[in-house]
Amino acid sequence: MFDLINEIGQTMRNNKLRTGLTGFAVAWGIFMLIILLGLSRGLMSGFEANSSERNLNSVSVWRGMTSIPYKGYKEGRQIRLKASTVDKLNQSNNKYIGNASAYNYIDSAKVTGPKDYVSNGIEGIAPESQRDQRIKIYAGRFINQADMNNNRKVMVISRKTAKTIFGSDSTEVIGQRVKSLGLAWTIVGLFDREWGEDDNYVPFNTAVALSGGDPSIWSMNVYIENVSDEKTALEAEDAIRGELAKIYDFHPADRSAAPMWNRFTNYLQNKEGMKILDYAVWIIGIFTMLSGIVGVSNIMFVSVRERTHEIGIRRAIGAKRRNILTQIILESVSITTIFGYLGIVMGMIVMQIIAHFFGNGGSGNSPLGNPTVDLSIALKVTLVLIIAGALAGLFPALKATKVKPVEALRDE
Repeated sequence: MFDLINEIGQTMRNNKLRTGLTGFAVAWGIFMLIILLGLSRGLMSGFEANSSERNLNSVSVWRGMTSIPYKGYKEGRQIRLKASTVDKLNQSNNKYIGNASAYNYIDSAKVTGPKDYVSNGIEGIAPESQRDQRIKIYAGRFINQADMNNNRKVMVISRKTAKTIFGSDSTEVIGQRVKSLGLAWTIVGLFDREWGEDDNYVPFNTAVALSGGDPSIWSMNVYIENVSDEKTALEAEDAIRGELAKIYDFHPADRSAAPMWNRFTNYLQNKEGMKILDYAVWIIGIFTMLSGIVGVSNIMFVSVRERTHEIGIRRAIGAKRRNILTQIILESVSITTIFGYLGIVMGMIVMQIIAHFFGNGGSGNSPLGNPTVDLSIALKVTLVLIIAGALAGLFPALKATKVKPVEALRDE
């Protein structure tokens, strides 16, 4: 075995330039495969992390316009969602419909503090909407059920708004009062927002009471139950549309009357897309690596041609065909593995740098959750390297075993 290793090393040292150029092609192919796999894994982990922060079993509903004539009504009739619809959905006995909540936006509202004022409106919101909108509380608390039940005049504002109207975004703001819509409101929480507007949140029931009667609402969020796949999720969506059709007298199949966004089906579709992306990355990466593997195979063919005389001598003194076959294949595997591991190491270093600056470690807003290559991927790439190296050397090795000792000894 040691003699075989020395022979392989000697062959590589005698052809440094040729081995180096061929090895570079292999290393580059493996490097690109690692980069692509790392980015793919980062996107998948970022997708899962973002999905886990939301209530996936929910359907958002907006007001819309009918597209199908129904019960004497023509198409084109506007469907304006009402606050009372939330209670009617909550009272339904449909197995798919769970708790419903809504948003009521008062865009003309101005919020005034001791230092300044903002005019970005007030949004009536339910406690469970905190997770849907990914509202991260910095100090204090969010709207709770007691605020809803008692129509409390409490408000949650962003740190940016607090800085404007109070001159500070510290915890001292909690408990202070602001004026809006002719009433005094108590600040109970400050939040940081990753995206969207700096809204001012108040209990939904309080906002409805201020609007009077049964005001129109911008949208609703309905939590769905007993769903496990895309089929049941679509059935839940149809169930919600059917309940709304009874309330507003539109055709149950009229999708434009109440436009919906089903987060569960959207999650399943995106997850399937991520799997396809992963397969595509492997295919692209392997084909990129093949360019280097073909180079290794060509080099081994040249090596066999140059060593015809040597192979003839070895055959003449008793070397068996399997010995020649083993040596050629191991030379190919050695070149592929050595330079392939160099590509793996360089790829992992680059992915660590990307993870530091662009992953969640560098920015909470990044779509790349953890774009690094773990041990399982390294093992898979190692297996690909060994197989590819063996295949690259197989055909040159088979050619070498067909060399006849007499003809080889006459070869110059």
